[in-house]
Amino acid sequence: MLHLHSRVLSLRPVAPNVLVLSLHCPELSVTVAAGQFVNILVHDGIETLLRRPFSVYRTEGDSIEILFQRLGKGTALLAKAKEGQVLDLLGPLGHGFHLDEPSYETAVLIGGGLGVAPLPMATEGLHRANKNIVTLLGARTAELIIDGHLQNVSVATDDGTRGFHGTVVDLAAQVWDARDMPSPRIFACGPTPMLRALAAWALSRNIACEVSLEGQMACGIGICQGCPVEIVGQERKYALMCTDGPVFNSRDIII
Repeated sequence: MLHLHSRVLSLRPVAPNVLVLSLHCPELSVTVAAGQFVNILVHDGIETLLRRPFSVYRTEGDSIEILFQRLGKGTALLAKAKEGQVLDLLGPLGHGFHLDEPSYETAVLIGGGLGVAPLPMATEGLHRANKNIVTLLGARTAELIIDGHLQNVSVATDDGTRGFHGTVVDLAAQVWDARDMPSPRIFACGPTPMLRALAAWALSRNIACEVSLEGQMACGIGICQGCPVEIVGQERKYALMCTDGPVFNSRDIII
């Protein structure tokens, strides 16, 4: 883990209230893995807020990108970042996806809403590992689908404005029945209800599934103990999302 002060290179919108922040961060761009995150300190000049965790969306040269949605006070402040501004961040944090394992041939990337954030980096890693890639994305409506830097994408929207009319888990079930996907393994990120449904479905089909959990990770390094995850099959009852995750085998946890 590094404590860095990184310069803002750009900030651009990619969907309503969704932005990509690019930071000059050579120390992280060469070390961060798909599924890891950074914790950014946000303040308004008077009040310092708790750090916010963000998956690393992409790396390019000496820069990293994060994808975020303007929701509360912290992300509203981050959405006002100016080119040249310096941000305080910790990273790379957590454990990412296990992309290099030889036990599968087809990687099925599943993202719900802003859960798309770690998938471009996963796509790059899967190319290096010579895996087949299928990508399934879900969102409430078409304008919230973010499908850049991905491969072989199918889409589900809750309102039917693009692609399959329904949830991305329903789309996964349809795709599984329609396509030949040898030795598949799922890599997913999204809201908890989606991951819970996906984990149950994957278990019913005996499909290996890794999930990247979303949650508040104030310190990011396990000190505050504020992000417990209930685990099964081990002596201890809880893991921490920030240090043991955010990526877990879906069979090892209770979502």
